[in-house]
Amino acid sequence: MTTVSAERLATLFVDVADTLVDDFDVVEFLQMLTRRVAGLFGTGEVGLMLADHRGRLAFMAASDESARLMELFQLQYGDGPCLDAFRTARPVTNVNLAAATAKWPEFAPRAAQAGFQSAHAFPLRLRKEVIGAMGVFGSATELDEADAHIVQSLADVAVIGLLQERAIHRGEVLTGQLQGALNSRIVIEQAKGIVAQARGVSPDAAFSLIRDYARRNNRRLSEVADTIVTNLPSLPHLGGH
Repeated sequence: MTTVSAERLATLFVDVADTLVDDFDVVEFLQMLTRRVAGLFGTGEVGLMLADHRGRLAFMAASDESARLMELFQLQYGDGPCLDAFRTARPVTNVNLAAATAKWPEFAPRAAQAGFQSAHAFPLRLRKEVIGAMGVFGSATELDEADAHIVQSLADVAVIGLLQERAIHRGEVLTGQLQGALNSRIVIEQAKGIVAQARGVSPDAAFSLIRDYARRNNRRLSEVADTIVTNLPSLPHLGGH
């Protein structure tokens, strides 16, 4: 990623800014963000977690299924780069996973077995409060200071996206919005499983089917997912043959 052009970065930030409009879908926004950040790397995948109203992290978005598993491994075993970034409010960069067993005894060997060689993580910060973390998992991907600054800026943009609604002024409103997004993510994961089983496809392919259907029909991703979970026959194009 050390040679990202200014034009490419400008396009990326414009894409992100275009989502900061009224009535945007938080889950779809964060999903887009992970894909865009992953696109900056030749061999990297990205996952993102948010904290619920009790300060507990939960999976929110990922560029692909392997990154989702990396986030879930961290949550299951209680160690890993995103948890460190969330707890310390500081980025974690350029960690060689093969040499990180002492640092993350549960996560590091599982990430290495999955084919990842390096890990980085960036806190999602709102002033002094950390509301989540974004992880980057790659194959020997190294970030210099400028690269790390770019990715942290994108993480900060994610927070701006979460706060884009002008009515948000108080902490309890933000908490409600984040909790709503986390609840939507759970339904989306359920919908992915249903479509994957019905169509005989991978979870990544199932998510693409759901997302594309939502876009074609100008519907929210979370709304389509809820319909799949509660009434799949009403969406024949997403069911089995």
